Amino acid sequence: MNIVAIIPARMGSSRFPGKPMADLCGLPMIQHVYMRSKRSDIINDIYVATCDAEIKNAVEAFGGKAIMTSDAHERASDRVAEAMIKIESNMDKKIDIVVMIQGDEPLVFPEMINLAVAPLVEDPSVMITNLMAPLETREEHEDPNEVKVVVDLKNNAIYFSREPIPSWKKSAVDVPMLKQVCIIPFRRDFLIKFNELPQTPLEIVESVDMLRLIENGYTVRMVPTDYETFSVDTPQDLERVASIMATDTLFQQYAS
Repeated sequence: MNIVAIIPARMGSSRFPGKPMADLCGLPMIQHVYMRSKRSDIINDIYVATCDAEIKNAVEAFGGKAIMTSDAHERASDRVAEAMIKIESNMDKKIDIVVMIQGDEPLVFPEMINLAVAPLVEDPSVMITNLMAPLETREEHEDPNEVKVVVDLKNNAIYFSREPIPSWKKSAVDVPMLKQVCIIPFRRDFLIKFNELPQTPLEIVESVDMLRLIENGYTVRMVPTDYETFSVDTPQDLERVASIMATDTLFQQYAS
């Protein structure tokens, strides 16, 4: 199977402008995501999709591949789909699975990508997966920047929210508290179908695009991971990740 990873990135983040280029232990954050993701042995290639020349130039400077996309995209999946079509045109070969890896996940491990992709390789009925990881603290559970997810007994998503779900009021210690980790593999044609669907009410109110699929009756398979990872949404998040990165063994492999 032709499996390609694409990292959407832009300078215009509302919460943290310029964050793909933010310095993280001496390297721009986008370089960490790229170098760590590239180590996955299940992907055939990896690109950064961006509308900003500054990001493209930085990626190419460290030896990565970048694809320029429109600056009109509001959703990461739209940017990834445009990049996917351009990549297919360049390589004259169709992509089977495209792995969207958010550019604000600098602690991603290659094994996480392998975990996320495996269900699509093993089961033709699976169209999309998301990783999920335990919420470690009450603070994380209440943080609106963390997308929470509840799942059924087969690990299919029931609902996503930026609010604290499920409730802590009754037997909270017995119910898994889980967050979405933004490594999202799509089957190629399903990504196109996803982007053709209009935004849905719950997607809009929660600001979580996976709800568009649930509201349209599609299944989102969630894949558990125990790898500790934190997304970077604010400068304070960057400081926390930097303290972890300083002793990270994978970082030492590509930073030297």
